[in-house]
Amino acid sequence: MPVNIAPLDPAALHPVAGVEIGIASAGIKKPGRKDVTVFRLAPGSKVAGVFTLNRFCAAPVRLCQQYLQQYTAGGKEIRALVVNTGNANAGTGVDGLNRATAICAELAASWGLATEQVLPFSTGVILEPLPSEKIIAALPEATADLSPSNWAAAASAIMTTDIVPKASSKQIQIGGKTVTITGIAKGSGMIHPNMATMLGYVATDAAISQDLLPGLLKHAADVSFNSITVDGDTSTNDSFILIATGQAGHAEITAADSAEFAALQAAVVEVSQFLAQAIVRDGEGATKFISINVSGGASYDECKAVGYAIGRSPLVKTAFFASDPNLGRILAAIGYAGIQDLDVDQIEVRLDDVLVAKDGGRHPDYREEQGQAVMNKAEIAININLQRGAHSATVWTCDFSYDYVKINAEYRS
Repeated sequence: MPVNIAPLDPAALHPVAGVEIGIASAGIKKPGRKDVTVFRLAPGSKVAGVFTLNRFCAAPVRLCQQYLQQYTAGGKEIRALVVNTGNANAGTGVDGLNRATAICAELAASWGLATEQVLPFSTGVILEPLPSEKIIAALPEATADLSPSNWAAAASAIMTTDIVPKASSKQIQIGGKTVTITGIAKGSGMIHPNMATMLGYVATDAAISQDLLPGLLKHAADVSFNSITVDGDTSTNDSFILIATGQAGHAEITAADSAEFAALQAAVVEVSQFLAQAIVRDGEGATKFISINVSGGASYDECKAVGYAIGRSPLVKTAFFASDPNLGRILAAIGYAGIQDLDVDQIEVRLDDVLVAKDGGRHPDYREEQGQAVMNKAEIAININLQRGAHSATVWTCDFSYDYVKINAEYRS
């Protein structure tokens, strides 16, 4: 079961003015499964996206990038999203592009939009033709279901191997007006940047200039979805979308150094980090949630590199599953993280607050029963001080259990 994830409360998800969501069943992988989700955005909504850096990126990713590029260059605004589960439409060549385009065109025609105003997203099995006919046939059902309150239903509909739906919502005050930020995400396996390692959608009714939106999104992605790893595999379909409808009623945020921007950014980051951590907690077969906090770095990037070296190590992850304080595996991962001038004699390693290693080796006061007591917990922190600078970074990961192999071995069955 997922590690310490509270059940989703639909009533806790605030609707975002200017966003309607509809759910339908296309029977892509299983009959009756809710597997198609559409978002309808109010006129004037602003949109930004970040995507996988996997060179074998899926057809919908390529179309999203193309349509967003046209939009930011002065083209028609983005007014809709369409998401399917059960099929990734990746490794499908020109046929995949044609099928994704046909879905966008069909939804656009029914809503009085242009094809490029619809962003497509897919998740599921790679190298299988997308059953676009089934998805197109389900669009009227999804349209009929449009509602501002369908966030929880959407969180469930976009799941694949996820055990639990993932959603978060927050309200803040900007310019005397209540501003809502609500988001959903899916993911539990094939989780590793570069980009976001899943499908994620965060919407706000805040008014913010289009020029500021991509930077806000990138920062939120870097400290949330780009700070998690489950298995070291970067998906072909990773997409993270930020929507700002501008309907909260406050003056538009136009300056990145303003208090209003800072407040909005903090709220978007909070929602994004909750979703990202929920993905790790739901990692396929996960039994432990592990925070890797690296401080004292000469740069943010080297702190991140150390965090990821530990977080994606199968030896580290299997030790944590077994609750085995075989902590030399952490030192080995730090050593191969790629920092050429790293002075290992300066490094301190703590498991929670237990000092394990210092001065290049095991701390003389460390006792294995101390490590064992920490390893028995469901939530554990690995705290590393490189003592070579003022930078820091955090990476979140989980353990590797027997179930990870079973789930992925049986993924297509």
